[in-house]
Amino acid sequence: MKEGQSFLIDNFNDFKIKMLNWANRFNIFCFLDNLHYNFNEPAFECLLAAGVQHRIEMQAGKAFNGLKDFYSQHKNKWLFGHFGYDLKNETEQLQSNNFDGIGFADIHFFVPEIVLQLNERQLTVFCDGDAAAIFKNISEQTIAEENSQASFEIKNRISKEDYISSIKKIQQHILRGDCYELNFCQEFFAQPVTIDILSTYKKLSAVSPNPFAALYKVNDRYCICASPERYLKKAGNKIFSQPIKGTSSRNENKNIDDANKQHLLNSQKEKSENVMVVDLVRNDLSKICKEATVKVDELFGIYSFPQVHQMISTISGEIKDDIDWVNAVKATFPMGSMTGAPKKRVMQLIEQYEQTKRGLFSGSIGYINPNGDFDFNVVIRSTLYNAEAKYLSFQTGSAITFYSNAEEEYNECLLKAAAIKSVLK
Repeated sequence: MKEGQSFLIDNFNDFKIKMLNWANRFNIFCFLDNLHYNFNEPAFECLLAAGVQHRIEMQAGKAFNGLKDFYSQHKNKWLFGHFGYDLKNETEQLQSNNFDGIGFADIHFFVPEIVLQLNERQLTVFCDGDAAAIFKNISEQTIAEENSQASFEIKNRISKEDYISSIKKIQQHILRGDCYELNFCQEFFAQPVTIDILSTYKKLSAVSPNPFAALYKVNDRYCICASPERYLKKAGNKIFSQPIKGTSSRNENKNIDDANKQHLLNSQKEKSENVMVVDLVRNDLSKICKEATVKVDELFGIYSFPQVHQMISTISGEIKDDIDWVNAVKATFPMGSMTGAPKKRVMQLIEQYEQTKRGLFSGSIGYINPNGDFDFNVVIRSTLYNAEAKYLSFQTGSAITFYSNAEEEYNECLLKAAAIKSVLK
């Protein structure tokens, strides 16, 4: 792929829409959107990979080794793709037997034909072909009017009664010492349903703008993602993770909103959940970082998003010289914020009490650049869609401890689902 060629743009928002319209002609593309957040050390505002030169798609078993071999053949190139949550079956010799209506592979990565990097003033095109022609083609895209879509019913996979019953059973496991904290999730779904993918992504980005948003297409499967959370990033020899644990609602009344934010900051329950995942991430990073370099850069940081305030901590370290990026992911995956502690035992319990296979949800989407640096999100606040099966799904969850109130945890799941529901309805 040739060195990037840059072109000036007139209107950032219009051009971004045109870029997405242009990308949708490809069977496979990955669009990553920072949505103007600056607190997470973004390397770009928007990044789009489209078309495929080479790709790998595997289920858990020997997927990480397969990815290593694939990367060794395509070093110093851009790679984009995802890790599915059920790679746990490979890292911890577990299994997944729950229902899966979407069907993403456990690992999928591709070397794109074209990479586009967009900021407020210019588009940079990386490709082997005619960059000017690509820029012209995107610029000539029309911005279509929004089409209304037929309404449809969104159902809960787990009833409220069953959810509360499951929480109480999980708390008995905690009381017995099986685990300390468990991230329990539930699915919302609709079928048969047809949605406008680009329109849904634009609406979700407007209602719930978040710094690790993504629109990801693999043939007839889509992920429309409004994630606020980073899983793992490497820049040079530094690697860091930013787990989220702790949530409170926003309010239009500033006094109430400030009070909600302060309550989150002072909540011993939320802090204890956050500390548990911070300790887990520190332990994970210690496997791949040089001795005595792992540190907590920020503990209990409070960040505000349109629907919620979140408690985010940042943990970093200096990666060992002999650790490649695939091993870095394998040693730390799945992310602790979506499992709990201890990781293997809670993943067994998650499989026992949840009723839907997580698949891409609570997995990760991201990229590796030609220098070997990478950045991956946590796939939460996301709608997954199988266009062939006309099946739509999204999941939300919360951290369960012995002191959790089941009714409050259920309401937290509904709060997290509200933005997606408002867009889909």
